[in-house]
Amino acid sequence: MPTATPRATHPPRALPRRFRQPRLLLAGCGDVAVRIAQQINAHGSRYRIRALLRHAPDSPAWSAWRGLGTTPIAADLDQPRSLHRLRGIADSVIYLAPPAEDHAADYRLNHFLAALHGGRSLPRRLVLIGTTGVYGDRQGALTNETCPVRPNTARARRRVAAEQTLRHWQRGSSRVGHNSHTGGILRVPGIYAADRLPTDRLRSGTPALRPEDDTWTNHIHADDLARICWLALYRSGTLRAINTVDNSRLKMGDWFDAVADATGIPRPERLAREQLKPRVSPMLYSFMSESRRLDNKRLLNELRIRLRYPTVHDFLATLKVPPC
Repeated sequence: MPTATPRATHPPRALPRRFRQPRLLLAGCGDVAVRIAQQINAHGSRYRIRALLRHAPDSPAWSAWRGLGTTPIAADLDQPRSLHRLRGIADSVIYLAPPAEDHAADYRLNHFLAALHGGRSLPRRLVLIGTTGVYGDRQGALTNETCPVRPNTARARRRVAAEQTLRHWQRGSSRVGHNSHTGGILRVPGIYAADRLPTDRLRSGTPALRPEDDTWTNHIHADDLARICWLALYRSGTLRAINTVDNSRLKMGDWFDAVADATGIPRPERLAREQLKPRVSPMLYSFMSESRRLDNKRLLNELRIRLRYPTVHDFLATLKVPPC
């Protein structure tokens, strides 16, 4: 009886792009990044999530991210040589890392983008988390994304530099034949949540400005921000700036009063500006010196976002202290 000729074996062929599991890289893995991973997993997304961590593989942070169903990647944005392993590992990126404070530009972002550019393929979608501080002091004027940026602090100037760096990188990528990128530059104001309220400040007796000196403030809940981040990967235009704020319209002192009422803490003392300045930290005073009301039409209309907490009052009502 003739023996059967063994069939030739071939290495498996790569799946077409439309059948591959999309790969998302989170850079800057703090509270909001955790919420992004949790929400993506809760929605049954097919994403393979990778988290850039500068912690050692045996650290609690590494174990915590594995518990979220992600793959940690050991790399440090302050150490460019550690970033080589980022080349080609992601189709999409959400970049949440803040700039280092000892530079005029955002060198962390520069290192990150240079590492991505060293790979065979670049991410097709990228979202950058920035700040509404890039507008500077608008003296309470309604501010949309077409208003010029006029940063007043070194912190805000680094964020403007980051936006410019990303746009320059995108244009350079297009010139060398890479596809245009989608995703947005999310200009984010004060982020709040149940564990991110100014309760310590209230308990310590930090004063607020009197109404005639007070400044307008803007907010977004951390859960809403997390959802906006990953939806912006697909719904935003090419690195389009988006004011990522809720519908609240209130001044900073009124915000402190609302939090105090919702948590059962006494309301803060109200002072004139010249009386308040020596009583607060320089950073807090810088926030109290810029006033702007941010327009969020682009967020609501273009990204088609339905906020879980349209205003801070919608959230604070869930914490309301019952009357005695």
